[in-house]
Amino acid sequence: MDVEQVTDELYGLRPSAFTAARDAYAAEARRAKDAAAARAIAALRRPPLAVWAANLLARERPEEAERFLALAEALRDAHRTLDGERLREASRQQHRLVAALVRTAAGLAEEAGQPVSDTVLGDVERILHAVLARPDVAGPWARGRLAAMPEAAVGFPDVPTEALTARPPAAPAKTGTTAKAEEVEKAEKAGKAGKKEKAGKATEAGDAKKKAREAKEAREAEAAAEARAEAEEARTALARRERDRDAAREAERAATAAAEEAADRLRRAEQEREDARKAAAAAEKAAKRAGTDLRAAERAVEKARSAAEAAGAAARRHRT
Repeated sequence: MDVEQVTDELYGLRPSAFTAARDAYAAEARRAKDAAAARAIAALRRPPLAVWAANLLARERPEEAERFLALAEALRDAHRTLDGERLREASRQQHRLVAALVRTAAGLAEEAGQPVSDTVLGDVERILHAVLARPDVAGPWARGRLAAMPEAAVGFPDVPTEALTARPPAAPAKTGTTAKAEEVEKAEKAGKAGKKEKAGKATEAGDAKKKAREAKEAREAEAAAEARAEAEEARTALARRERDRDAAREAERAATAAAEEAADRLRRAEQEREDARKAAAAAEKAAKRAGTDLRAAERAVEKARSAAEAAGAAARRHRT
């Protein structure tokens, strides 16, 4: 079994259809004795609704996704080089493009029969910011195979204001007095650096605790976001099921009315048939009576004819 092809197909499905399709493919791989494929497919995670919408965007709008990835590379490069002009321009593009892509994702989800709420669209926006900042998120997203919300709130670090300004002019040539003053300044800085180093060691433990707390908060935020997305998906599914139920109820009412009308027509037709049967029976009986009467009349006519002939013969004999 081609695991890549199956993976691509699964992440193109709506989340509500993902689990059943994944389990079916895993079962098929097990029946085919392809244990590696079965394990790989069974390990695939169902994407939350926001992740599915972001994947749908990358799949259905590959050219826009390509431009977005190019912007991400430009932003990362500008941050590496602290190029103020490029940072300002890329930042302007970032805000415009993210907003446009979120709107596009909402429209695509609606067309796919899975409308999403503002909460889900907020998660889509966070995913797109993660795509800008992290290549490990950008890669799966570009293929439409992102499986989960990014683990933490992501984004580019703040850039010092001076990095966004023009480069300073070259320093003037140093005089002897200036050089001596610089040596004094360097000595003072060295002393301050020693004090800072001691202070830094004292705060390392606090920094470690802070990082652990931030990591925990990030994990909790991810779990909360996924829970919100699943709840939103459940609410959307419930609304869809209620619409289906109402439509089925209306169809049932219409079918019941049609059945009752057909039953009335059938009863009328059966009554008419019974009336016709009785009328036919009565007509048949009347025809039989008429036949009997006809035969009796024919016999009477025959007798009358015979009597008339006999009377005529007798009259002739008397005349002769």
